[in-house]
Amino acid sequence: MTDYYALLGVGRDASGEEIKKAYRKLALKYHPDRNEGSKEAEERFKEVTEAYEVLREPGKRSQYDRFGKEGVGAGRGGFSGGFDFADAVEVFMRDFGGFGGLEDLFGGRRRSNRPTQGKSIRIKLPLSLKEARDGVLKTLRVSVLDLCRACDGTGAAGGAAPVPCEPCGGSGEERRVERSVFGQFVSVGPCSHCHGEGRVISDPCATCHGDGRSRTEREVRVEVPAGVSSENYITLRREGNVGPKGGPRGDIIVLLDVQEDDRFLRDGSNLVLELPITFSQAALGAKVAVPTLDGRARVDIPAGIQSGEVIRIKGEGLPDLNGRGTGDLLVRILVWVPERLTGEQERAIKALQAVEEAPPEKVDRSSRQGFWSRVKEALG
Repeated sequence: MTDYYALLGVGRDASGEEIKKAYRKLALKYHPDRNEGSKEAEERFKEVTEAYEVLREPGKRSQYDRFGKEGVGAGRGGFSGGFDFADAVEVFMRDFGGFGGLEDLFGGRRRSNRPTQGKSIRIKLPLSLKEARDGVLKTLRVSVLDLCRACDGTGAAGGAAPVPCEPCGGSGEERRVERSVFGQFVSVGPCSHCHGEGRVISDPCATCHGDGRSRTEREVRVEVPAGVSSENYITLRREGNVGPKGGPRGDIIVLLDVQEDDRFLRDGSNLVLELPITFSQAALGAKVAVPTLDGRARVDIPAGIQSGEVIRIKGEGLPDLNGRGTGDLLVRILVWVPERLTGEQERAIKALQAVEEAPPEKVDRSSRQGFWSRVKEALG
């Protein structure tokens, strides 16, 4: 298994800035535009970008340092279906593309008269905590750009073909002459009339105004696996916008938004529940019903339990996204003290006060683990 640090040529103690500089250098070296479309370079470009995308984020980097690729779900949940070349290009453009695009970085101008992939669409999908636990199949309606039916995607009225641009003679380029104190400079840039395409549409389609695409709604199905959190997303490959000039569809990136449940606190695959009990229940023990995601469960409270201790209910948490089992429900005990007492209650407590023992200087927890000890144990 290839090590991400080795791929980027940095040490495991490298700073975020060192990781970014190392990635940029390698990405420029292996980008296919600099390697005549080499498949080997494309694969290398994808690998170093995948490494950078994990190591640049402190959270993912920490998980990778502890568990390796499986810890960040590489090829699975972390990259939601696999990290491919389109993802690598998007990451590179996001952090280094700037306003000039790849042409500025690679020292040349990229012609725009070839089909390009449509832009990705990002949508948010709200999920209940129970849906996140069980997994769910959702059907969503999404607004996308499709080929214009009126012109069959040509952008011209009646489906007529574009004609060569007269100002540039169909080359897509125009020369500009600039004078300065150092002399005369001639530069070549995209034609301002056809924007570098070399062809123009003399009679644009009235529906799409020459773009070749029109907006429509379509249904997409999203399979949400069990155990997801709001940190995860799902990529629907080639389900988004049709690209300009009939280019391939872009992706739909579904951002998962797991709603909070006011009964529980989620801690990874575990759920934490705070359970208030009375002093008598804590002192004498009791059987108490507590909520779960499926209904209710019975909990045996041992006599003498202290406030802050935890009772574990096995298997009532969430499944681990990477298949490492199911979490538990951690019931944290809080001994409740009433703020106001009735006369009868006050007399009873005063009677207890007369016979009760003084509390110890330190509570012996050797026979029971405290709350945070149990949490640490649950997290490994």
